[in-house]
Amino acid sequence: MNASARMTIRPYRPADEEAVIALWRECAMLRWSDPRKDIARKLRVNPEWFLVGEIDGRLVATCVVGYEGHRGWINLLAVAPEHQKDGHGRALMAEAERILRGVGCAKINLQVRATNTKVIAFYERLGFVADELVNLGKRLERD
Repeated sequence: MNASARMTIRPYRPADEEAVIALWRECAMLRWSDPRKDIARKLRVNPEWFLVGEIDGRLVATCVVGYEGHRGWINLLAVAPEHQKDGHGRALMAEAERILRGVGCAKINLQVRATNTKVIAFYERLGFVADELVNLGKRLERD
């Protein structure tokens, strides 16, 4: 809860794995897939777009950025609870947007659980709006 603490954003490194998984667990992000497999999958596609945030050498945030040529995607944006509301999520989103604008991305999509009203409000403050869509998914691999 220290707004004066400066967060450094950098690409994920293999040594970050345990800290990333612990953060995702702390932020209740682990639901349907094996986090180690999720990390390995991301590292095969634009690994430099797997962003982490550090304060004083401690990993406190993550953001996984994707783009397939049609839409940009934000996944697994997480900020340690004690550092939420300090602007770190906003900083990660700004970096993700910078990356996506740089490759010509016209629109960013993301998914939030409908019950997570605090996170929905966060994204609305950043200019996101709910699209009139039904989200469908199909698992191709069981974790």
